Amino acid sequence: MSIEELKSRFKKFAVGVAKLIQSLQSSTINNAYCNQLILSSSSSAANYRAACRGKSPADFINKLKIVEEELDESIFFLEMLEEFNTGKTTEIQTLLKEANELLAITVKSIKTTRANNPK
Repeated sequence: MSIEELKSRFKKFAVGVAKLIQSLQSSTINNAYCNQLILSSSSSAANYRAACRGKSPADFINKLKIVEEELDESIFFLEMLEEFNTGKTTEIQTLLKEANELLAITVKSIKTTRANNPK
């Protein structure tokens, strides 16, 4: 998969999260989790783009570690929203699947870069 295809997937994930959030009812719980989720999902996309402009393998890895953390947070908040929005299970599961795939790709990229650039 090319860098541009991955950039597109990250952006599509962030947009999908935003659309899900727009469709949820406003409540104290939803608002709190949605605020966190919109930040973490868009941050993972923005930081992936930044990683692609990394100045060195170490810079690339550092930025990908941020992507990894933000995706993990996104997964957590999607799981929490699923607990309180049972009518949105299908949409949330689709986003969870994509987040987990992006996370696996990110972790593999970190491992590959480390293996190809030993200290």
